[in-house]
Amino acid sequence: MKNRKIALCALLTALAMILSYLESLVPLSFAVPGIKLGLANAAVIFALFSLNGKYAFLISLIRVFLVSVLFGSVMTLAYSFAGAVLSLAVMLLLKKTGAFGPVGISVAGAVSHNAGQILAAVLLLETGSLVFYLPVLLISGCIAGSLIGIVSGIIISRMKNIV
Repeated sequence: MKNRKIALCALLTALAMILSYLESLVPLSFAVPGIKLGLANAAVIFALFSLNGKYAFLISLIRVFLVSVLFGSVMTLAYSFAGAVLSLAVMLLLKKTGAFGPVGISVAGAVSHNAGQILAAVLLLETGSLVFYLPVLLISGCIAGSLIGIVSGIIISRMKNIV
């Protein structure tokens, strides 16, 4: 059974990387820079509900590292890592409570990811003025997190018998 989980983890990591790459090809930030749907988070949410927090954590961090190395920069890695760690921490805590489903956890993860990235940017660029950008990112995080959470919930319910 452990080999099956490792294989699924590798598959979800590859899927998350592909979704990240596809998302970079179709930027949504035509009006506001930095806004993304967070498609790769669907793989993390799926892992969180179908495997466990450890696997979700591994999938997210490996994806962040590999996508940053392959398609980004050191700054991309810093911002993505900060967002991913805060997002994962919040999602793991909420999942442990048992009070939230995929949509609630996805929204909290998206909002936390945006907050983590802004925090990293404020610290790295040494300017507090970036905090004023947070409300826009929080609104977009709620919308994108809801969409990804709905899709993830559908996938989780349909894959229950397979995993």
